[in-house]
Amino acid sequence: MKAISLFLIGLLLAGASFAETITGSWTLRASDMPGKVQVMFVHDRSNHSSDWRIEDLKGLDLANTSRHDVKFTIDRDAGRLDAEGSAGGGTGAGGFTFTPNDNYAAEMRRLGLGEFKPDRQITFALLDVSLAYARDMMGLGLNGLTADQLLATRIHGADPAYVKAVRAAGAKASEADNVIAFRIHKVTPEFVQSFRSAGKVPEDSQLIALAIHGATPDWVARLDKLGYSRNSVSADQLIAFRIHGVTPEFIEAVEKQGYSHPDPDQLIAMSIHKVTPDYIASVKAKGVKDLSLNQLVAMRIHGID
Repeated sequence: MKAISLFLIGLLLAGASFAETITGSWTLRASDMPGKVQVMFVHDRSNHSSDWRIEDLKGLDLANTSRHDVKFTIDRDAGRLDAEGSAGGGTGAGGFTFTPNDNYAAEMRRLGLGEFKPDRQITFALLDVSLAYARDMMGLGLNGLTADQLLATRIHGADPAYVKAVRAAGAKASEADNVIAFRIHKVTPEFVQSFRSAGKVPEDSQLIALAIHGATPDWVARLDKLGYSRNSVSADQLIAFRIHGVTPEFIEAVEKQGYSHPDPDQLIAMSIHKVTPDYIASVKAKGVKDLSLNQLVAMRIHGID
């Protein structure tokens, strides 16, 4: 009988949840965004600060402007945060306890996202990385999508709708790192579509570089009008244009010096070696005429002014 009782106790203990809780502090102040407050949660050596809709802090009463006791909860798939303290006059402070959801950790593990300890789960809870969001992101087939990258997609807004939109516009968007970089550097579906409309969508890494260096659709369209279309100038050359300062104005000024439609690589070399329109004019003023652009570049390289 004793053996049976011990066996039953063992089964009960095996099925019980002993989730490790996290405790910390919170502070609140008014936000510049209507209907929101800025809340910072601090635990151990970590902190998370962001604007929250007041209705997401369930139970928080800010109608009373005098200092008063408050309680609120944040209930997410990753776990539940219970907070208490005091608030008034647009500020507040107190302590909290976070209880992670064991089922969340098990499901994230099943999705292939590794182990989830409480200190990771609280971050995923505060940023509302729901199980539905995780499943949808994993369903996109992104290469290299880790738990940390999943969190980054949530932070930067590279959600399933965004990934599907840039893919529909012509980007491959097959790597998790790339779609995060897309969002950070403002590679919008419209940006991708502008290249598709011109004939060919650059590789994802090139799209990122183009966006980083400011090759906006408007800037590229100005080059199109000068005869440097996206069909005749490669993405790498456009990137080099931006890096080395080959602007539409530079091209127009070179053409005014009598050099019609220079080759893209020539323009890049000219800009690198400072063969400016003023330099060309100064060489002509000295009676040296009919030089090719390559000869002008060579002169600059050898310090001939």
